[in-house]
Amino acid sequence: MLLAGDIGGTKTDLAVYSPEHGPRAPLVRERFHSADYASLDLMVREFLGRVDLPVESACFDVAGPVLGGRAKLTNLPWILDETTLKEALGLESVRLMNDLEATANAVPYLVPSDVHTLSPGLPVSGGAVAVIAPGTGLGEAFLTWEGSRYHAHASEGGHCDFAPSDPTQIELLRYLRERFDHVSFERVCSGIGIPNIYNFLRDTDHAIESPEVSSRLAAAEDPTPLIIQGALDPRAPDKLCVATLDLFVSILGAEAGNLALKTLATGGVYLGGGIPPRILPTLEDGRFMEAFRRKGRFAELLGDVPVHVLIEPVPLIGAAAYGLAVAQS
Repeated sequence: MLLAGDIGGTKTDLAVYSPEHGPRAPLVRERFHSADYASLDLMVREFLGRVDLPVESACFDVAGPVLGGRAKLTNLPWILDETTLKEALGLESVRLMNDLEATANAVPYLVPSDVHTLSPGLPVSGGAVAVIAPGTGLGEAFLTWEGSRYHAHASEGGHCDFAPSDPTQIELLRYLRERFDHVSFERVCSGIGIPNIYNFLRDTDHAIESPEVSSRLAAAEDPTPLIIQGALDPRAPDKLCVATLDLFVSILGAEAGNLALKTLATGGVYLGGGIPPRILPTLEDGRFMEAFRRKGRFAELLGDVPVHVLIEPVPLIGAAAYGLAVAQS
């Protein structure tokens, strides 16, 4: 049996899987508050002690790059190492993988209820697939067809240079270059990027900040949910919040189109992360797809690329699928 885990700075999901039931049907699953534990192996030993199942191997996905079987978590004082975890847990094998690689690895196992389609396109059988996921940060990954199955590849593409695509975005880049040494797409296309866009639009008089929203943001530990809430308020949407979300969606569409071109994602593009499912009305108003397709001579090609939103979190499915495949190989 396989232990799979989706490890985050706030919460960690652990589950046990069998080859017979596959990666969508855990035998048991439990959520933990990550900061309550000094290390991952302490958490896992507690979990396995309760479930009492014969686990032989494990696969964990983590937010951040995995290099040489090691990973350091951004928001936890944990350094994970495959060999160390294998010995501490007494398992036959332990694999670590990037969380976006895990998300990509889940794509072949998706069912219709996992996705919301923005554009059905004309998918090419065996075509590459791209995943872009704005959450706290901006993750990117892709899949390539290997003759009999898809193979997922990790990436840190979210940290590539932000490339503005209209005059307002050029102003945004200039604004942020005065505040950061490096302006990546993550600075403008993620949970940490949305407040940057809001501040830019406010400080450059593109929209007026309301006193009510200003006071709520000043008291908030994380302003991003409040900005999204203000933009999507059906009774009284805040103009500055709406402008922020509109600009965010245009940038996300442009970078999703960039990723589709770089990977030639004729099999489709999937929007993951925590933000897209919360902003579906804005994603559907045409702004996203317009920015996605605005690639000059390649606009027609991108018009045929299917685009979907992952409305359910799927990294644990991807980690389980990878772990089960490795165990059976």
